[in-house]
Amino acid sequence: MSHKWGYGSNNGPDKWEEDFPIANGPRQSPIDIVPKEARFSPALKPLRLQYEPSDSLNILNNGHSFQVDYLDDVDSSTLTGGPISGTYRLKQFHFHWGAGDERGSEHTVDGIKFPCELHLVHWNTQYSAFGEAAGKADGLAVVGVFLKIGAANPRLQNVLDALGAIKTKGMQTTFANFDPETLLPGSRDYWTYDGSLTTPPLLESVTWIVLKEPISVSPAQMAMFRSLRFSGKGEDECRMADNYRPPQPLKGRQVRASFR
Repeated sequence: MSHKWGYGSNNGPDKWEEDFPIANGPRQSPIDIVPKEARFSPALKPLRLQYEPSDSLNILNNGHSFQVDYLDDVDSSTLTGGPISGTYRLKQFHFHWGAGDERGSEHTVDGIKFPCELHLVHWNTQYSAFGEAAGKADGLAVVGVFLKIGAANPRLQNVLDALGAIKTKGMQTTFANFDPETLLPGSRDYWTYDGSLTTPPLLESVTWIVLKEPISVSPAQMAMFRSLRFSGKGEDECRMADNYRPPQPLKGRQVRASFR
């Protein structure tokens, strides 16, 4: 498997299908969400997110984004309800953002981008581990949260304060006692559809749950995202920004809404 993918002109999303043919598959993500075409489904349940702050382990610059990893061998940080059945454990959360404050989300709403998008990645505990679940049609559930420019977000600042320690690719540090539920908006109204990972290997195993209400982020906080580097120590410096995949064709899929 190639590990050379990225977001540059020579290895960005329009090149991924060379190594990952599933890039043209029937349920690729992200998508453009068109609210008036989303179907309200009374069968959709409320989301139940139960996170244990002490499960947070570390924060890592993986060369494509940064992620906060969670202990995932116990059912203490879980997602249930919503469009899924069974219990899904939190694996990690990460973000996608742009080079400026005007764009950077992966999903769009009526073609409009947000500056940034948070993804909370969970896996189905009916499988033995994350790696097995990632290859199953119902293996993963990702909660997406849009960020819009506004007031500084003190809960997000707790995460951003750690970025100075992971400036370049491969850097990692302990990140303890963080409750990711504090990053979620007050409303849990959501859209949902069957999709894929938005980064290689682009596996079509994700039930997407995209929250309607965004959270706020200030311009100064967005600048902290862009202080990270795609590059590793000793490599030519490359600022981490525009690390998003453009929306993919819907190909007949139905987007459902938990709200009217």
